[in-house]
Amino acid sequence: MGDVRVVRSPGAVRLERPGGTVRRAMPAVVCVLAVRLLGVGMLALFRAFGGQAPQRLLAGRWDSLWYARVAEYGYGYHLRLGDGRVLSDLSFFPLLPWLERTLSGLVGALGAAAAGVAVSTVACAFAAAGVFRVADGVLGGRGAFLAAVSWAAVPVGVVESMAYSESLFTALAAWALVHLAERRWLGAAALACLAGLTRPAGLAVAAAVVAGAVWPGRGTGRVAVRTAAVVLAPAGGVGYVVWVAFTTGRPFGYLDVQRGWGNGIDGGLSFARFAVRLLTSGDAAAGLALAAGVAVLLWCHWLGWRDRYPLALQVYTGVMLLLALTTAGYFGSKPRLLLPAFGLLLPLAGALGRRGPVTRTAVVCCLAVGSALYGACWLNGSGPP
Repeated sequence: MGDVRVVRSPGAVRLERPGGTVRRAMPAVVCVLAVRLLGVGMLALFRAFGGQAPQRLLAGRWDSLWYARVAEYGYGYHLRLGDGRVLSDLSFFPLLPWLERTLSGLVGALGAAAAGVAVSTVACAFAAAGVFRVADGVLGGRGAFLAAVSWAAVPVGVVESMAYSESLFTALAAWALVHLAERRWLGAAALACLAGLTRPAGLAVAAAVVAGAVWPGRGTGRVAVRTAAVVLAPAGGVGYVVWVAFTTGRPFGYLDVQRGWGNGIDGGLSFARFAVRLLTSGDAAAGLALAAGVAVLLWCHWLGWRDRYPLALQVYTGVMLLLALTTAGYFGSKPRLLLPAFGLLLPLAGALGRRGPVTRTAVVCCLAVGSALYGACWLNGSGPP
């Protein structure tokens, strides 16, 4: 089977003979799994020096427990806090718990939380292949390899090995973008629908499908098929929100559930207040670092527009950024929530790809080791909320 030939046009990428990309993506997939294995190995090393057990950190704390509870008992659990707030499991979208329940049912010795780790591991491999596939159409093979490995080696990359939904969501989003690049409208819409059943950010994948299908001069194929894709893409997320409304008996039940967790959309006011508080409370260094980080993210997104990345990819990345910056909530979780926005890594991967092999290897190794160390310290400390 021959290699893929990438044909670029403004706002679109078309991959010819796509089967060849499977072979091209394998080195990236193997390296991504190696990076994640290094992260788990670092957790085991910390355990030997008094840290917590890796299995507890990956599957027995924070959101992992909520997903496992939904998988085992269904929805309906509420936790009332001392300040009067009520935490509801309706905040957690159902696809990951469904997969956990299915896998643990097939493998009786595997509990729901452990099944979540297994799902994330498999999804991580598919996500790596999808990220490579998307980046290959933009940067070529070398940049695509670096983009996939960089995605696994970001500081919060350890979440990709946890019983969380980040790896699953990234896999669905990346392959939806691949299907859009190949003009497979219904396949892209079906994946977007599943992404909408995974996280609220499924809105970003649906927006990418809609943009790719209806933008003048960029969509091809029958109008009826593209129209069906536009309708199907947001159906998963919308369907779950409507179900929560019926379950709670309130039209805006999902927003009420999120408010109990301290989440909501406020146009970025909470984020701005958080940054100002850092700058004025004697922790100016953290405030400046936060501002610099946001500036880098926005700059990377602008570079994508400048270099004419595919429209669907830019819409997906832009909506992910918008959701992260305009929603309230625990701000320590923002880097984790941005983990699926792999499009932001493409300009950096492209720049690194133009360096020599020694520089590329050194940077990737440093990123991998740094990610493993940070992840182990993070999970043994405050951890992801």
